[in-house]
Amino acid sequence: MIAEIPFWQRKRLDEMTAGEWESLCDGCGKCCLAKLEDEDTGEVYYTEVACRYMDEDHCGCTVYAERKQKVPECTVLTPENIGEFHWLPYTCAYRTLAEGRPLADWHPLRSGDPETVHLAGVSVRNRFVSEDRVPEEDWEEHIIHWIL
Repeated sequence: MIAEIPFWQRKRLDEMTAGEWESLCDGCGKCCLAKLEDEDTGEVYYTEVACRYMDEDHCGCTVYAERKQKVPECTVLTPENIGEFHWLPYTCAYRTLAEGRPLADWHPLRSGDPETVHLAGVSVRNRFVSEDRVPEEDWEEHIIHWIL
């Protein structure tokens, strides 16, 4: 018997169902960190400051279904706009697949376990502070370099 080829290996991003698309998220939480852009160079810097709705243990959004209403500037990735988000970390599955690279072994779709992203040290678990605790004018003091 031949094993079925996983959907992320046989489908383009724009061919995936909504459920398949959502399952690509590895739960690292990096996209929920505040980012600062240098106006002169366009370079994007990640901070350790996370959205107030970030769940500390699971690195996911606690208001996912209403995120655009609660945080209008929240990023919503789609197959159509994925190319616009040059700031996505190298490890992001959406970026990985868009660039033609395979999913990492720690990705939950490969491992079957949502904890592997945390065990591999890829997530922001225990490495962020809520935006409720850091005034926006101080975010520059919280720039990190371990993301990229």
